[in-house]
Amino acid sequence: MRLMVSGGGTGGHIYPALALIKALKKRDPDAQVMYVGSERGLESTIVPAKGIPFQSTRIQGFKRSLSLENFKTVYLFLKSVHEAKKMIRDFKPDVVVGTGGYVSGAVVYAASRLHVSTMIHEQNSVVGMTNKFLSRYVDKIAYVFDAAVDQLPANKMVKTGNPRAQEAAEIVSHFQWDEYGLHDDVPTLLIFGGSQGALKINSATVAAIPAFNQRNYQVVFVTGQKRYDGVMDQLKNVQVADNVVVKPYIPNMPEVLPRVAAIVGRAGATSLAEITADGIPSILIPSPYVTADHQTKNAKSLVDVGAAEMITEADLSGTTLVAKADQLMNDDALRQDMASASKHLGVPDAADRVLDVVLSLQQK
Repeated sequence: MRLMVSGGGTGGHIYPALALIKALKKRDPDAQVMYVGSERGLESTIVPAKGIPFQSTRIQGFKRSLSLENFKTVYLFLKSVHEAKKMIRDFKPDVVVGTGGYVSGAVVYAASRLHVSTMIHEQNSVVGMTNKFLSRYVDKIAYVFDAAVDQLPANKMVKTGNPRAQEAAEIVSHFQWDEYGLHDDVPTLLIFGGSQGALKINSATVAAIPAFNQRNYQVVFVTGQKRYDGVMDQLKNVQVADNVVVKPYIPNMPEVLPRVAAIVGRAGATSLAEITADGIPSILIPSPYVTADHQTKNAKSLVDVGAAEMITEADLSGTTLVAKADQLMNDDALRQDMASASKHLGVPDAADRVLDVVLSLQQK
């Protein structure tokens, strides 16, 4: 098997691709893989660090308003398609898979023009511009949320889940809360706004700490490394009780998640894949700064089946955060029901499902 994968710009596009590659290598250790990304995207450092062969091209996204930059975007796209065709001819992949981001648009389109089997993976409830464009040319479309079905050609759609979920589901955790000075027999709420932190979530949590100090559950507040010093400045004159721990980041997050009673966080596709794979009740605060407000629609997919609660960022405050947290953390039965609903949404073999679709295209 020779597989070319392309996806970039954000972790939400990169990590599902890496999970797919991992599943392929597990099933076929002799498989050959080539990852094509953008020069400046996160993938340019993350992928080579994993020991995966990597090639890059220069590309950028369209401006949503009238801009001369869009002429440059078209030029770079056409140039990237030309470069991708050369990469494809040299590597000779059996299948080319796109997981999102502008770079995958050029690579997967080039493969379709060369009559190579193609597939895209859509992680979100709202389909991005690149995947909408590619949906006309690819052979198969793997998806996660049912809300995406009406936005793409139905005859190409295969529900697979997010490959990242399988990595989360297969983690064997030996983590204990005593590593953080906490107790393993006390329910723990994790508040996490993403690797960079989320300013509004951090501000609300700082305001909520005096109330959290009085609770009989534990709180682990992860600020994001870049925002940690600012948060600690805000907490200089605030007492932080023994049941509350503030951390800049958690390096072993996949091992920590199975020990969490509930989580407060964003509603990105990768986060929700991990949350549902582990069956964790959640309070979701969708980022309003993403394309087409897709995180809100992602979150509603969990809220509608009783797997999560949601607070909009506009409504988020210390008071609203504590109210939702108390509702969830003080009701064991509610948490169990939400955990069951969350687990039901999870797809613990998602990477294998995506790989099955890929392998079926190899025979096309």
